[in-house]
Amino acid sequence: MSLEMFVARRYLRAKRRERFISLVTALSVVGVATGVAALVIAMAINNGVEQDLRRYLLGATAHVQLLEKSRQGITNWREFIKEFDGISDVAASAPALYGEVMIVGLLRSGFANLKGIEPARELDVAGMLADLKEGSVDDLERADDFPGIILGTDLAEHVGVGMNHLVTVMNPQGEMTPWGPIPSEKRFRVAGIMESGFYLYDKAWAITTLKYTQQALNQPDVINAVEFKIDDLKQVEAVGGRLEAVAGSDFSATNWKEQNAHIFRALEVEKLVTAITIGLIMLVAGLNILTSLVMMVMEKRKDIAILKSLGASRRQVRKIFTLQGIVIGATGTAAGLVLGHAAAWICNSYKLIPLEAEIYGLSHVPFAPRLIDAVLVGLAALLMSYLTTIYPSGSAIRIAPAEVLRYE
Repeated sequence: MSLEMFVARRYLRAKRRERFISLVTALSVVGVATGVAALVIAMAINNGVEQDLRRYLLGATAHVQLLEKSRQGITNWREFIKEFDGISDVAASAPALYGEVMIVGLLRSGFANLKGIEPARELDVAGMLADLKEGSVDDLERADDFPGIILGTDLAEHVGVGMNHLVTVMNPQGEMTPWGPIPSEKRFRVAGIMESGFYLYDKAWAITTLKYTQQALNQPDVINAVEFKIDDLKQVEAVGGRLEAVAGSDFSATNWKEQNAHIFRALEVEKLVTAITIGLIMLVAGLNILTSLVMMVMEKRKDIAILKSLGASRRQVRKIFTLQGIVIGATGTAAGLVLGHAAAWICNSYKLIPLEAEIYGLSHVPFAPRLIDAVLVGLAALLMSYLTTIYPSGSAIRIAPAEVLRYE
């Protein structure tokens, strides 16, 4: 052990005449630990929310959608989809027909987004239907008196239905009659209940086959979207451009990032504001370290003078107090990292913080701490601890032994 580290440890561990200095030092450690733990937890929450939203969105939606601008429907859609075979980075494609309907159940009714799919192709594009809470996609086309439909778990609960119950799908636009448009109805059997984990989907989505959706919406054999799964998510913009070039000027491509850009922008802003706000806690802890070292220099003036008289260099004296600040910061940082990650793991494993799914879209607060965040937070805390030692250590090296020891 070097001389500087030996003296620094003795100063930190020794009983002092001024108990207030010891208290400030302890508070400095606690302050750094609190700031580091709070920052680790806050960043884990941001990462957890972003990861869960990303997973739910990618599981429920296509990576890229090709939409027609005229909204008249794509009539020759089977031949149209074949034009995109062989485009690089496109792993799968599927037709889709969307419409807004009202679902009438046993207890009440609710508005929903009805999506028509070809089951086999849809499973290749979006994985949400691969693992239903109840039922199976295969039951959509089961030979029965009524066609099958899959409802989101919250939608099914809202209208008061379960597996094999009957619901009425009402199309508000209806069909044209001599007396004007009137709403149309079609009966469906609940063939499945899906639970994506994302409230906005579980509350508002109903899915059935393309043929039955066309019947419910009073549409001919048309679709209004072609959905694609992409091999490399980083290439969604480039792939979208290639799809538009093949489809022509009557079509536009959008991707999952564009559709949910507002969500991820809000998360980025929240992460920045959280880091700045909690960083103030660490700043206060740094000021405590500064106060502790300044008072220690004042208490140890005679010791410093003796060390310098015995030949200690200015660099060695400065290093003694620099090491004290770094030891305080490192102790608090290590404790904060352990506490922060332990709290994040416990809260995430036992889902201790519930959320209102109707407001936040998630049923509980997810935590996902990352190693890179822990490293950055630890380095930032150590850098702050080092910076707070510059002034006290500078004061220590300016002590003149002759003046301090003149009357000793």
